[in-house]
Amino acid sequence: MARITDVKLIHFTDTHFVPEGKTLYGGNPQGNLIRCIADINHHHSDAELCVLTGDLTHWGEPEAFENLKQCLNKLKLPLKLLLGNHDSRDEFIRWFPDQALDDNGFVQSVLDYAAGRFLFLDTHEPGHHDGWYCDRRLAWLERQLAQSGDCSIYLFMHPPPFDVGIPALDRISLTQKKEFKSVIDPHTAKIKHLFLGHIHRPLAGHWLGISLSSLRAMNHQVWLNFEATQGLEGSFEPPAYAVVLFEDDRLIIHTHDFMDASEKFDLHNSPVNDWAVRKHSS
Repeated sequence: MARITDVKLIHFTDTHFVPEGKTLYGGNPQGNLIRCIADINHHHSDAELCVLTGDLTHWGEPEAFENLKQCLNKLKLPLKLLLGNHDSRDEFIRWFPDQALDDNGFVQSVLDYAAGRFLFLDTHEPGHHDGWYCDRRLAWLERQLAQSGDCSIYLFMHPPPFDVGIPALDRISLTQKKEFKSVIDPHTAKIKHLFLGHIHRPLAGHWLGISLSSLRAMNHQVWLNFEATQGLEGSFEPPAYAVVLFEDDRLIIHTHDFMDASEKFDLHNSPVNDWAVRKHSS
């Protein structure tokens, strides 16, 4: 496969795994992830890294982590895993001992690539369904940002540190928004992008001038509803992963609905004799 970029990354999120043979809201997270991995292996084996931004499991039980590990073992690329509010740090460390921890035992780490420095944040807190970033984690982030010099920074975390306009999601976003912002503020010029999970929706925008993105999850999605103040409305819109292309002067993110079964056709040769061929036939 010809490379068109300096660094290529695959981003997917919110696998919400359950024990093998179980379903979730009637869906099949295991089957969807297996298809996702097969598609990535086939089309993007040249990527430097895959990042899964949290909610690896739905309830954090050991059987779910075991099932997830067996599926992820099929991935042919390096993999970085983040924790989400649905996970268990203890079980994660037990099943994925090769994933790096910081000095305080949080699942936080740094990787350097030609595109810049990638910082992976741990926002999980036992007993909390919202995102959590305590003083020790804030200190780690502040130290990493201060030590990065003029290097371009890319942040990866599970929940957004801001509201997105969907009330049910905003109630479980990052709790320490003010404290997190105070750490980020002095470094916004070099923070190029924020990759998020948690939303279960395609999302793009900017925060403090930092571009950001998220995408649909592996099993179920959050329906777009700005009015509902109670509950959280789900849907089975198709899962997706993102192909992220880094170059010196740009960052491009393509979202791929890998389970789409609609007909594929040549736009220059219409499969039917309709308005698409009008000009060519006149």
